[in-house]
Amino acid sequence: MQRNLFYIVFLTIFLTFGNTITHAQDGKPKTESFPAKNQTTTPETKEEKPLTEVDTIKIDTLKKKKPLLESKIKRKAEDYEKLDQKKKQITLYNKAEVYYEDIELKSGIIVIDYQKNEVYAGRIKDSTGKYTQLPVFKQGSNVIEPDSIRFNFKTKKALVWNSRTDQGEFKVKAAITKKENDSVYFMKGARFTTSEDVENPEYYFITDRVKMVPGKKVVVGFTNMVIADVPTPIALPFAFFPITETSKSGIIIPTYNDSALRGFSLQNGGYYFALSDYYDLAVLGDYYTNGSYGFRFQSSYAKKYRFNGNLNLRFENLVTSERGYPDYSKARIYNIQWSHSKDGKSNPNSRFSASVNLGSSTYFRQSLNQINAGSELNNTLSSSISYSKTFNSVPQVNISLTASHQQNTNTEAISMTLPTLQASVDRIFPFAKGDGLKKGIIQNINLQYNLRGENRISTFDSLFFKPQMFRDAKLGFQHSIPLSTNFKLFKHFSASSSINYNEVWAFKTIRRSYSDSQNKIIDTEVQGFDAFRTYSFSTGIGTTIYGTFNFGDKKRIQAIRHVMRPNISYGYTPSFSKYYDTYDPDGSGTIRKDYTRFEGGNFGVPGRNMSNNVSFTLNNTFEAKVTDRDSTKTEPKKIMLLNNLNMSTSYDITADSLRWSPMRISGGTQLFQQKMNVNFAATLDPYAINNSGQRINTWNIDNGGSLFRMTSANMTVNYSFSSKDMDGNNEENTAGKRNGGREDDLFGTNADLSDRRKSQFGEDDEKDTTSKDSEFFKYELPWDMNLAYSITYSNNNREKRITGNSLMVSMNTDLTPKWKIGVSTGYDFVQNGVTYTQLRFERDLLSWRMDFNWVPFGTNANWGFFIGIKSGVLSDIKWDKRSLPDRALR
Repeated sequence: MQRNLFYIVFLTIFLTFGNTITHAQDGKPKTESFPAKNQTTTPETKEEKPLTEVDTIKIDTLKKKKPLLESKIKRKAEDYEKLDQKKKQITLYNKAEVYYEDIELKSGIIVIDYQKNEVYAGRIKDSTGKYTQLPVFKQGSNVIEPDSIRFNFKTKKALVWNSRTDQGEFKVKAAITKKENDSVYFMKGARFTTSEDVENPEYYFITDRVKMVPGKKVVVGFTNMVIADVPTPIALPFAFFPITETSKSGIIIPTYNDSALRGFSLQNGGYYFALSDYYDLAVLGDYYTNGSYGFRFQSSYAKKYRFNGNLNLRFENLVTSERGYPDYSKARIYNIQWSHSKDGKSNPNSRFSASVNLGSSTYFRQSLNQINAGSELNNTLSSSISYSKTFNSVPQVNISLTASHQQNTNTEAISMTLPTLQASVDRIFPFAKGDGLKKGIIQNINLQYNLRGENRISTFDSLFFKPQMFRDAKLGFQHSIPLSTNFKLFKHFSASSSINYNEVWAFKTIRRSYSDSQNKIIDTEVQGFDAFRTYSFSTGIGTTIYGTFNFGDKKRIQAIRHVMRPNISYGYTPSFSKYYDTYDPDGSGTIRKDYTRFEGGNFGVPGRNMSNNVSFTLNNTFEAKVTDRDSTKTEPKKIMLLNNLNMSTSYDITADSLRWSPMRISGGTQLFQQKMNVNFAATLDPYAINNSGQRINTWNIDNGGSLFRMTSANMTVNYSFSSKDMDGNNEENTAGKRNGGREDDLFGTNADLSDRRKSQFGEDDEKDTTSKDSEFFKYELPWDMNLAYSITYSNNNREKRITGNSLMVSMNTDLTPKWKIGVSTGYDFVQNGVTYTQLRFERDLLSWRMDFNWVPFGTNANWGFFIGIKSGVLSDIKWDKRSLPDRALR
């Protein structure tokens, strides 16, 4: 505001003493030149002539004063422009406009009094007596819209009536504003709000005394909160509001709550550190009266065109009951999450990324600050940090370094690689011509080199990052050189052959022996370098067969196209029994040779038996050509019936019995405009089983059964659809996915209790201001639905039973433009029970948001209610009440 009024001073001085003024005729701005101080103008020619022909005065060495204004000022008014020399005033009336550089002043009337050194801008009345054309002052992106302005360009003071301005997220309206100097304003009868409608806000803070420093702060006296024009008991004797477009450090007010097991609590209180434009830090904590507490460190960082990411460190000390009671227990849990992504444009040959989610296996089941059923039911946590580099040499070389982590939250087993080194040299075609064209079996011969090194660690949650974990680490390297070629055979067949050489380096091996003292076989770890080398040969041939069944152009289904891709491959691996060692299993002198010292290594063991297999695969796709329902279309429409239908089996030439492996059949398709995904699979065994459930060398059909014995089968169906063009619910449950849960809301939505300002239905959609629907009723209710059905059949030992059969569903709808409801539930037909169920309700209160979610039963039964201001600057004005699940420590 201060900059705008400052420019009005310039405008007034120029109109009074400047030598360039613009006039408007017929609404078009024009420029008129006035004579300078020591110039005259003849009426005939209007030419400027000097008062003295020869100037005998010496040149003045003093610097000339800089002009008051740097460019011309343009003005116009629709009705008239009046210049009153007696009153020393210039009046612009009706749609008055003044332009100077990037400044625009528009108002119903603008009066410039160059005797009093003041400028006025105000409204005018229309034919009905209503005030219109309020002053609008715009400079760049800064806009002020008062009822009227009075400004003295000598004292630099101003009075503004009913000013409306934006200060950060605040919208401020004051009855009277006094500009004291260039940086301080005093206001009377002011109100502050974050509502979009400053004239009729749903809430505001009202005060009679305000001191404002634009862009920095607002200090007020007695302040009262008003909701829907009704004063509330919420009042402060004084208040301080920081106003800035950049982040500022400050205190985060905690939320009060209570728990049956842990007593009263203050949650999510702490301090926010605005450390830089590139990164920040929030430190949050919880405290419970029974001694439980928790800490969280959250940081986000970003650098444009370079990288971005965030880091969360969470620790909780959980105490159940009180010391001395039989149910007293204590546990410490933690979780570390880190995500980092690099902009590929910053360096296309170098990439770094991180996705980390590790910690206590029970964290998501016991945490007091996470309500996420998907994460609780998930059995695995995974992490990966990788760096890769590409060297644009000939041939190209790629190197990557990766640290990975896999954690089973049920068994608490952890598998890590710290790190994994991978290097590869691109394909080399030693017999290809210089132009790169490759014809025939010889020119297509190519070879590669691949290196993989792993420092693998297998441990448990209780030993994580303890010395024993690092002592048990296993280091190894694998070198592989594949030599391959491919060629055409009889024009319609594609053939390929390859020879693979593999070499493994190990730095820990075992020595197996019988211990007389322990009366059992023990494995002794042997430190030192050792290696084994293997090789194999494989070849295959395949083709593609097209078949079309035509039914006629006048039929609804004109044709069905069937594409088959059969493939036969042969693989041979000799026996590497030389790497197997002997030992005495019971101390009796009996020698056995059925173990290798490389057991437990990172890259497997050499094969003891020769492998000589023939494999068969058949891939199928089915596509239909149908008449389009749109009569204007001349071409038929193609519909995919089956995306894939695959069959595979193998035959072991060297085996004495059970040479055929079970046949695996799998397939999938998409229906209803690709919104329904159907996938199915089955395993068919041609051999029978005995009474112990073991496969025997007898055909199942010869044992009184069918040609194949179905040992297992499963089918999954996923269907997402909505009321808007079958778009489905595309909102991702990003927090749930990051915590190891699901992207969708079939297991409910994730609730991070440290920030409840975000909608539980995803990001708020942009409001359609052109909608004519009622605020209380919409005859078209937007909705979305996700369905997931899964069934599993098991018959490994003639049990012939359904081991899994469940249906999950999630639905969301808008009852009105402001009311949203949702439900996530399911049913297990095997256990005959309802699965995890969550009910969600939300009300959009414009500047506020209110929601209620309820899990009515189960181990995670809880409810939560929240109402608060969406704006971050007033995020502490809220009421958050909930009952946390009283989980038992496991």
